[in-house]
Parts: sequence; structure tokens; C-alpha cells
Amino acid sequence: MVIADVALDPFTSHGHDGVLTACGGDVDNDATVARLCQMAVKLAQAGADWVAPSDMMDGRVAAIRGALDAAGYTATAILAYSAKFNSALYGPFRDAVGSSQAAGTRLLGKQSYQLNPANRREALADALLDEAEAADFLMVKPAGMYLDIIRELRDRTLLPLAAYQVSGEYAQIHAAAQLGWLDLKRTRDESLLAIRRAGADWILTYFAADIAAERSGTDLELPDYEQAGGI
Repeated sequence: MVIADVALDPFTSHGHDGVLTACGGDVDNDATVARLCQMAVKLAQAGADWVAPSDMMDGRVAAIRGALDAAGYTATAILAYSAKFNSALYGPFRDAVGSSQAAGTRLLGKQSYQLNPANRREALADALLDEAEAADFLMVKPAGMYLDIIRELRDRTLLPLAAYQVSGEYAQIHAAAQLGWLDLKRTRDESLLAIRRAGADWILTYFAADIAAERSGTDLELPDYEQAGGI
């Protein structure tokens, strides 16, 4: 199964998740949604089984569903980044893809469209709107600092719920382990258990390859991420 991210930030010179207005200081929600619909259809044509819009634009789930259906991809599912917070924990990933310069625009980062970490009710409202717009699956991102959101959303929806343990969470655990402050495997496993206990059906994590290798009892042939320049 192939799940494809639907987002513009890896491809924009300014690093934002959308098209900027003519004045260059704000993200144009509707123009961005139109591009996301085109991107989702292209990804479905290329073979994606699911598309995963991670932009946090208003109305994009309904628009993408309509675009996919109109193009004949009625079976392509939507995994919506429904409660994506404006978190400091995306740092390693943004450095890797070159989107960290987004803070250089008048928006002072992505706070105009990503969620305020203090605003619990807005997060729940946005996620339930995605459900109403025909998302097949909902996601909370980041995971570890937002276990309360995962729990509340789990109690309010019957849809499958995912949680994304992001690059900063992964880096924190590794950094503390390298300094000898924490046991890597125990802390890793406890962090994943907490996300599962909070109510996530699925966990997206940078630890996935390590967990898979341990459970299979074999050494998997994994890419050298450091040499490849990835995270």
C-alpha cells in the first residue's frame, strides 16, 4: 500500500504549505486548495492508494474528495492531518527539506494555518470538520505532547485515528540516550505505548524500521539515512 503526502511546502521557495497572496505575506487558502486537488489526482494517477493532505487549509478534504471522485478515483482514501499543531518539534524535518525558512515571511512561521498548541477546542473542531468532509482517517500531529487531543478525539469519532511521532520527538529520545540520561529502547517503547494507550489506532514514527527489525528477529536491509542526508 502506498500513502502519499499532499503538501506544497517541499516545493515552494518560501517553505509554506500554500500559495502566497499577491502581496506575498499571507497564504491564499482557496488557491492552495485548488493546487492540492490537482496534486491529489496526480498522486492517485501515479498509483497512490491513500492521499494524506498535511497542509491544514480550510475545506481541503471535501475539495480533494470531490476532485478524486470526479477523476474516477472513488476508492482512493484520504488520511487527513486533522489536528496538526504549530509545533517546535518539526525542526529536524524542516531543516532536511529546506522549509525552515518559512519563518522569514510576515506570517512568522505557519501559525496562521497550523493549530495553536494552547487551543484544544479548535483542534477538536477542525478534526470533526474533516470527518464531516468525508475523510476516511484522522490524524493528530505531533503525538507525545498531544495525548489529551488523541484521547478526546478517540472518544468523539468512530473513524480510525492515527498519531504522528515527529522528528523532534525522535531526536529528543536519541539525544538523551546518547548522553546516557535515558535507556533508548525502554524510552522509545514507553513513548509509543503512551500514544497507543491514548487511543491511536496507528502510529507514524521514525522508530518504525527499528521496531519492525526487532519483531521480525532479522536484520533488515535499511538505507543509510545519515549518508543520504535524510531524517
